Amino acid sequence: MTFEEFKSTLNQENPPAGISKELVALWFEAQGNWDKAHNIVQAMNTKTAAWVHAYLHRKEPNEWNASYWYSIAGRPKPKTTFEEEWEEITRYLLGE
Repeated sequence: MTFEEFKSTLNQENPPAGISKELVALWFEAQGNWDKAHNIVQAMNTKTAAWVHAYLHRKEPNEWNASYWYSIAGRPKPKTTFEEEWEEITRYLLGE
């Protein structure tokens, strides 16, 4: 699935089948369901889930918590917009 294909699913009722949990979380966050996105990644122990978790807390905003999760993910805290970071993470998870 490409980024454009993923983004085109945002107007659907459910996330696309067969995508990673991290992508499901990003899908729900893009739908405005921060809590559901957070619940998904909070239950995971991967660096990519930590990156999504960091992004969610940055957007919340909870800078201290975001910084913690960026350190777990091994990623610097970005100086980009939320939209740019969402796209960066999504493209990374899609292998682009």
